[in-house]
Amino acid sequence: MNTNSKIYLAGHNGLVGSAILKCLRKKGYNNILTKSHIELDLSQQASVASFFAEQQPEYVFLAAAKVGGIMANNTYRADFIYENLMIQNNIIHHSYLNNVKKLLFLGSTCIYPQNADQPIKEEYLLTDTLEYTNEPYAIAKIAGIKLCESYNLQYNTNFIAVMPTNLYGPNDNFDLEKSHVLPALIRKIHLAKLLAESKHEAILKDLNLKYIEEAKRYLSKLGVTAKSVEIWGTGKPMREFLWSEDMADACVFIMENTNFKEISSKLKKEIRNTHINIGTGKDISIRELAELIKKVVDYQGSFVFNTSKPDGTLKKLTDTSKINNLGWYHKVDLEEGVTKLYNWYLNSL
Repeated sequence: MNTNSKIYLAGHNGLVGSAILKCLRKKGYNNILTKSHIELDLSQQASVASFFAEQQPEYVFLAAAKVGGIMANNTYRADFIYENLMIQNNIIHHSYLNNVKKLLFLGSTCIYPQNADQPIKEEYLLTDTLEYTNEPYAIAKIAGIKLCESYNLQYNTNFIAVMPTNLYGPNDNFDLEKSHVLPALIRKIHLAKLLAESKHEAILKDLNLKYIEEAKRYLSKLGVTAKSVEIWGTGKPMREFLWSEDMADACVFIMENTNFKEISSKLKKEIRNTHINIGTGKDISIRELAELIKKVVDYQGSFVFNTSKPDGTLKKLTDTSKINNLGWYHKVDLEEGVTKLYNWYLNSL
């Protein structure tokens, strides 16, 4: 890529997409195509076909996806598999039809088996059963990996798939019922602190409600009180978290420096598992994460672990050898990232 290359960034308003857009602009790329969901529904094949035929992008970042936490994944199983399959199928296929020079497809480390050896290497894909709660989403992302590989092998395209670990950062989803664990904990612990300090106006502003009793009832249903915050599961599961702007930096680094042929040439037999893990190689328990956020937010209450709720996979740490060997390493450690995200959240209110 050069700074004048025509780049299409799908999903530019999301957590990852907004970080990639910021990174590209910072590096001087000045010909970036973006379309909101209202402007272009990526699940509609005809619309995507018309867009690619008209715009003829040279490079594509496929960061658009339907995402959510355990509850959302488990509740909206059909939506997660259907919408993600449609989005990625349309973009990858029409990238091929319109001779896109290089495409980067973003998946997730939830593609790996629930009981995979740790840390998780790329070759562990499809070696065992997936974790049940997010199986539909994981299957869609696995299909995306295989779609990229298959088009590369049959049509000589240059489509690369990357699998980030759990991401967090600016423009994260802080929905109290549908967001991922880290932003959800930040907001819940922040609101619990406001309750403890009787800062009712701030609570109403945060929740966009009129009456404090209504707000308290709503928060109580979510396990948020002045004295405690409920957390799903036992708190024992280990999770790895990557700052979204580090992820964006890795994506642009790969697009600038890596090609599919270079990755596949290192494989001796069958060409598979050509995707690349992106992470920190470090993990933390949900309980430890909650304590870290509690420290950053300066909340004095306690945590109640609801063991009737699912834990999800107990450990999911990526092996980052492949991306590290290409020359990329993460920069933002977790405590710094949590502090930055909490400050971003406060400034967004």
